Amino acid sequence: MTRTHSPGALHFVADGPVAGLALARRPLEHPSATVVCVHGALDRAASFGRLARRFDDLAVVAYDRRGYQGSRDLGVGNLDDHVEDLTHVVAAESTVRPVLVLGHSFGGLVAMTAAARAPGLFDLVVAYESPFPWLVRRPGAPAPANGDPRLEAERFFRRVVSDESWERLSERQRDSRRDDGPALRADLVTLTGPRPFDPAALGVPVVYAYGGAGHAAHYRALAHALEDASPRVRSVEIPGASHGAHLSSPDQLAAVVVAAWEGACASA
Repeated sequence: MTRTHSPGALHFVADGPVAGLALARRPLEHPSATVVCVHGALDRAASFGRLARRFDDLAVVAYDRRGYQGSRDLGVGNLDDHVEDLTHVVAAESTVRPVLVLGHSFGGLVAMTAAARAPGLFDLVVAYESPFPWLVRRPGAPAPANGDPRLEAERFFRRVVSDESWERLSERQRDSRRDDGPALRADLVTLTGPRPFDPAALGVPVVYAYGGAGHAAHYRALAHALEDASPRVRSVEIPGASHGAHLSSPDQLAAVVVAAWEGACASA
């Protein structure tokens, strides 16, 4: 069966719910639900553009987390700041329910923490390869460095994406990534701090998704640990998907999100 995609794209708007937080929407005339996308470390809202086009009947909202890209003027945020921003965005953008929050990597940690603290705002969380080192720490995971955050951003990009991808960026694009270095460092510091929530306290369903490529063994172990810690968590593996599945495997990731939403509706 050939899947048709909505032609709508994400568009940044001037009327976001948090002053200074760059927010984009892909509105639909009659959506059946709302998906709020939260990006990971050294990323931005625009990276969800390919994925947004795969949601035929879901309104999509994404935003640059504070300290990143269009939200740099807000300054670097800690996890509490990111959770507060997400709750404001969900409260303002949830005119069409149910509300699903899709968090990629560190964005999934933000989403799960917010769902644990304010479960009434959320109907479902999908977290893709999100770190939770308090349960299972990934071998070789980088610790925040004390040097130049711009250089740290370049090193992170080369390590997580690839040297080849960095070399293909224009100098302007490289500088933009380097400018996100302070926000990246704050994210990495969060992963060395106290555990932000107890998974057993999750009050909404969470689907923990991970790819079959890259560090699959680590994320599989983490998914199982989260399932053991909370009856609200279930996991799904996307065969062959890499860490950047929203860019490289948007069809497969969209299918996971839609299936999770349909499953949550069926069990409601």
